[in-house]
Amino acid sequence: MDSVFLLLIGLAIFAGGYLIYSRYLGRRVFQLSAAFRTPAHEKKDGVDYVPTNKFVLWGHHFTSVAGAAPIVGPAVAVIWGWLPAFLWVTIGTVFFAGMHDLGALWASERNKGRSIGALASRYIGRRGSYVFLLVIALLLLMVIAAFAVVIKNLLIGNPSAVIPAWGAIPVAALIGVAVYRFRWNLGAVTIVGVVALYALIFIGDNVPVVLPDPILGMSPATFWIVALFLYAGIASLLPVWLLLQPRDYINGVQLFIGLALLFVGTLIAGIFFDNGFVAPMINTAVPDGTPAIWPLLFVTIACGAISGFHGAVASGTTSKQLDKEPDARFVGYFGAVGEGMLALGAILATTAGIQSVERWNEIYSAFNEGGVNAFVEGGGNIIEMGLGLPASLSVTVLATMAVLFAATTMDTGVRLLRFVFQEAGEIVGLKINTIVGTVLVLVVCMALVFSQGIDGSGGLTIWPLFGTTNQLLASLTLIIVSIMLIRKRRNFLVALIPLTLVFVAAFWAAIVQLGTFWNGGVDTNWLLLIIDILIIIAAVWVAAEGIVAMVRSGKEPEEEHDSDLMDHVTGTIPTADRR
Repeated sequence: MDSVFLLLIGLAIFAGGYLIYSRYLGRRVFQLSAAFRTPAHEKKDGVDYVPTNKFVLWGHHFTSVAGAAPIVGPAVAVIWGWLPAFLWVTIGTVFFAGMHDLGALWASERNKGRSIGALASRYIGRRGSYVFLLVIALLLLMVIAAFAVVIKNLLIGNPSAVIPAWGAIPVAALIGVAVYRFRWNLGAVTIVGVVALYALIFIGDNVPVVLPDPILGMSPATFWIVALFLYAGIASLLPVWLLLQPRDYINGVQLFIGLALLFVGTLIAGIFFDNGFVAPMINTAVPDGTPAIWPLLFVTIACGAISGFHGAVASGTTSKQLDKEPDARFVGYFGAVGEGMLALGAILATTAGIQSVERWNEIYSAFNEGGVNAFVEGGGNIIEMGLGLPASLSVTVLATMAVLFAATTMDTGVRLLRFVFQEAGEIVGLKINTIVGTVLVLVVCMALVFSQGIDGSGGLTIWPLFGTTNQLLASLTLIIVSIMLIRKRRNFLVALIPLTLVFVAAFWAAIVQLGTFWNGGVDTNWLLLIIDILIIIAAVWVAAEGIVAMVRSGKEPEEEHDSDLMDHVTGTIPTADRR
């Protein structure tokens, strides 16, 4: 029954956050206005700037930011016990992630859809923006490279997920054509799309695909990685309405169905079979080598509590598709809530879904041993016990869900990193077109993935720094939101308090990791050591510039309630920026 109470409490907290706190943020803090002309309308081009139904856009934003991270982070962090992970996921989602995602989306669309990196130049200063772009580029590189490896492992380890994972692509494209070209009813198209997707899951469960070795002169691992990068590159070049939006939307619907199966299974298993936790509430006997819960818990669970990657997505693609400004509350804040629910599902699957204490101790015999596979195993057990679905089908559903979310994040990351390369090119006076930028992204990411061998293990080389880099980027994004709110004389504490807590935890974690890398002796990973030092320097630099900018903003004349609305229409420069 304990798992049932935890599920109900978690869902109640998320509901309260969206219904109460997000309404306060939307009305009183960000003052979202239906009269504001969004970049999707002002710069409409049918490729990147496309006014989009808020439910479809929510699907894009949610599945792009979700990926595998809100599964992996909590599935690893429960090694410290289920209670710390639960508290950080719920409190973090309501007061940190929701505010961060909505704030980043608002900041971008109030600045012509510019990315967070570009906004740093306006609100922090040109020097700070250079460092900001570097941190964003590094984070996106980590995500793209690592998720390629995660997907490859899932496809090899769960061959029943191959057909539904790749079959979802033409289904999504047909949905895009049906909605945008034929103007068919979204509800009807959604039903057909979901039925098609689950039909593919049933087919995949009965027809698992195991690649021959070799295939086209490559090992299966190498083949899947190459195929994934080719797909991500092509997908990032297509108009958002053709693949990005419909694929993310139908994946979002599919996720909620998968979560519904997991949550209903938890209720039934907990009530009728007394299925409880096999993991401790607080684990006081963690395996040797497990880092201290402070501050590593707060960077291990990034997506699912707060994530800097979300700001990159919100300002990189989502802000360019926002139809009406009030939609930002549903898309941004509720997108964070959806990810929090996925993280809650990961906690339940890996603490109440594992069949025995002995099996749980076997999985969590070392730090970082839990992850997607633990989620798939535990979640499959819950669905089988609670709903009676065959174990293989339950595993296929969850494995497909994990693959699809990781894939959406990967190709969105390719599109975002291309934007970053193009912005960096503009800084040095070099114009990088879309195709060249995409090729450059693929070359750099594939070079990292294959740097340690053809199995793609290099994709995880710099992943240990993802958590700290991601949380530092979240705090840097909140600096921009704080500055904008200070200039408008609004309640900036809603951004400043999360900013302070996240920055301290992430910076502390970076220092701890620096010591770990340095004490490696002959096994010291010099690449991680050097990158960690650069991240620490970048964090201090941007934080210092941000503090100066916040103090300066507080002394400048108040920026009027609708000044940025007028600036957006007329193109004039605010008084505070004329310096």
